[in-house]
Amino acid sequence: MTAFAPDSLVLNRKLPLWYQVSQSLRASILGRAPGASLRLPTEEQLAAHYGVSVLTMRQALKELEQEGLISRHRRRGTFIEPGARRGAPRRLLGSIDAIVAQQSGERTELLDHGRAAVPPELAEHFPDLAEVATYHRLRSDEKTGEPTNHARNFIRPDLAERIDPDDLVRWPMTKVLRDVVGAHISRITDTVEARLADPETARLLQVPLLSPILHYTGIIHDENGRALDVAIIHYRGDRFSFTVTLDAD
Repeated sequence: MTAFAPDSLVLNRKLPLWYQVSQSLRASILGRAPGASLRLPTEEQLAAHYGVSVLTMRQALKELEQEGLISRHRRRGTFIEPGARRGAPRRLLGSIDAIVAQQSGERTELLDHGRAAVPPELAEHFPDLAEVATYHRLRSDEKTGEPTNHARNFIRPDLAERIDPDDLVRWPMTKVLRDVVGAHISRITDTVEARLADPETARLLQVPLLSPILHYTGIIHDENGRALDVAIIHYRGDRFSFTVTLDAD
């Protein structure tokens, strides 16, 4: 059994430190390698790893404990819950690690990938391209095996050349682009709207035709404003909750 190793994190001083740390650690927990230890490093070790105070680390761990991802035991340590519930609502304050955490923690099947002409409805996002790389994935609940969403990603071909399809089974596209490909992500725009399940979505998500679903569009931009990735995800309406918290300060 390998030791649990949290990902590194570049802190954004505009967001609460405890929140950024909790979301980074959450993504590491949900995306941990098979066979990794369920025991977390000590509070002091984690605080040193992230470069924050022990008090901040405790607040971050409390957030994960309340979500049911970890349990803390006096004198024994902190442990990842093997049967942690993955469907709890996420608070989204604007960090990329929050996006990664939101996309993590489900079993993923890569249905197909290849190249295709830019779809007309996405032409405004890729004005300089004639074709894009495409990836189609189905995500399911790890515990029940029930499908929760299916996602199509449309990627700039030069970035796709550096993507190993096997990585998309283990990690979300956002993490692959940032941490594996090395793309500089400057901004992510999310749109969520209500739709009715079309035949393909009804079949993949095992829901009745025309039943309510949530249609998500996420656009990843680089520092020049170019779209690197457009993700279109269909979620089962009974398995997805989207919560936004605004900081008034």
